[in-house]
Amino acid sequence: MYQRVLTDVRLFELLWRIDQDLAREARERGCGRCGGRLDRADYPRKPRGLPQELGNDHVRPCQCCAAEGCRRRITPPSARFLGRRVYVGAAIVGITALQPGARRSEVRALQEWVGASRRTLARWRRWWRATFAKSGFWRGARGRLRTPVPARELPGGLLRRFAGNHQTRLIAALRFLSPITAVDRAM
Repeated sequence: MYQRVLTDVRLFELLWRIDQDLAREARERGCGRCGGRLDRADYPRKPRGLPQELGNDHVRPCQCCAAEGCRRRITPPSARFLGRRVYVGAAIVGITALQPGARRSEVRALQEWVGASRRTLARWRRWWRATFAKSGFWRGARGRLRTPVPARELPGGLLRRFAGNHQTRLIAALRFLSPITAVDRAM
C-alpha cells in the first residue's frame, strides 16, 4: 500500500510545491528579529528514499536576512524533510507507520527500496514513540486532533486521523508535522 505511494513521483512533486509555498510565506513575513527582507539561501540536500526518476540533487528552501548586522538564517517548515534527517519525511513516516502485523513482504520491499536497515527502522520507531511523543510540539499539536493518538501508535495512529487515501493522509500528516522542521537561528 505505502510502497505505491512512496514510489510515485507525483507525491514528491506535490511536496516540493508545498515546500515552495511554505518558503514563500516565510519570505513574505520577513525577518522575525529585525523585520528585514529575506533573500534566498537554499542549500543542497542529497536525500534518501526518493524515486530514482527524481535524481540525487535537491535543495532545501532557506532564507537569510539581508539587513546588515542581522543576517539571521531562517529554514522554513518543510513537508519533504523531517529536520536534518538523511531520509525524506515521507519515507520515515510511511515505513514506520506500518502496523506490526503488516505483511513481511511489504515491510521488506519498502526497506529495500528506501535502503534503510532494520536498525534504522528500529531507531525511527524509538524516535516516534519516545523523543517525538515527549516533545513540546506533540504535547501542543495533539490537542488539535479529534481523537488522541497514544505514543505507541505513532506515526500510524497520526496518519489514520486524517481523511482520504494513503497519499492524501501522508501529505496531511507531513503538513501537520512541518513546524518541527523549521529553524530560525543567528549566523
